[in-house]
Amino acid sequence: MEADGFVSRRAPGETSRVDGREIRWLGGRILDAAGGGFPRAALPFTAPRMEQDFTPAVVHRASPPTTESSSVASADTEIDYEGLPQGAATSTHMLAGAVAGIMEHCLMYPIDCVKTRMQSLNPEPGARYRNVMDALRQIVRTEGVWRPIRGVNVLAVGAGPAHALYFACYEKIKFRLSDAIHPGANSHFANGVAGCMATVIHDAIMNPAEVVKQRMQMFNSPYRGVLHCISSLLGREGPAAFYRSYTTQLTMNIPFQALHFMIYESLQETLNPHRQYNPSSHMVSGALAGAIAAAATTPLDVCKTLLNTQEAQTVVIQAQGTGAVGGRHISGLGEAFRTVYRTGGSAAFFKGVQARVIYQMPSTAISWSVYEFFKYVITKRQHERLLK
Repeated sequence: MEADGFVSRRAPGETSRVDGREIRWLGGRILDAAGGGFPRAALPFTAPRMEQDFTPAVVHRASPPTTESSSVASADTEIDYEGLPQGAATSTHMLAGAVAGIMEHCLMYPIDCVKTRMQSLNPEPGARYRNVMDALRQIVRTEGVWRPIRGVNVLAVGAGPAHALYFACYEKIKFRLSDAIHPGANSHFANGVAGCMATVIHDAIMNPAEVVKQRMQMFNSPYRGVLHCISSLLGREGPAAFYRSYTTQLTMNIPFQALHFMIYESLQETLNPHRQYNPSSHMVSGALAGAIAAAATTPLDVCKTLLNTQEAQTVVIQAQGTGAVGGRHISGLGEAFRTVYRTGGSAAFFKGVQARVIYQMPSTAISWSVYEFFKYVITKRQHERLLK
């Protein structure tokens, strides 16, 4: 039941009395109302406000309005921040998503830099690392303390709008599909579909930023800065360079996000069944969901990195193998797969898996924690305004 900016959960088929009329509910909406007086245009019904303070994990029990209703079990209603209030503008979803995305990418950027280098198929002698910590130590010692975060500015610029649209799209599609498939309940199918559709929009914005970012992360990168990298790519490879890996990115991110969201929502049902604001459950669910999805999609990430970086030595080897002469670029997921396999066999598809999992676990934990926190704060403030 959507009640003046907050959601209260009712079991399907539950009945209650309001002003002497018996109301039957289905999935949080009125199924029918005995006693008349409710015009169809007024549905879904807006219930009276509860005058209690908003506090997480507190259940508000509504007192029966009449003695007659004592025969009907009084309904438990709890303020549920899980969906932002019905009156909340899309901009609130976008603000929460943008902050979550920027924090996620910026805080974990040094590990992302290591991941990109460890996925190199033909690393130069100075860029061969035993593990993530060894890589970070070597990069800082030989290239300077700021080298692991070089290119973070372009990622921050892309992550803001990309994640804003991503989370806003996810929330809208998730709730609409869930209502259509299983009114009043969570649908794993709806979560997965919403994640996939949101990913298409997210990647369209993020792909150019990913290309620039990964070119600047590589060992001995020839680019002086972001603008130099962009102008060089446009001059030498044309606009297509920024979207050469888009289909591969989608091929990777659609299963990644489908797994990610379904695992996250499933873990939330176990760790946080009442869907209250619980930072620890959001962090644990986000970390585990990110780790499992990251490990499963690492082969596609290796191919994406190859398409983005066009690693010089690997491109030369591929060109020699196909008989191509000059101006050769690796393009397409199929060619990337063949190149990876020809270069390092099956093991090459899991290059950098350790760094990818180490990156994604805190990354998704940060993203979900920040996003859920913003949802909680926004919902709390809206509810407090309504009670004034």
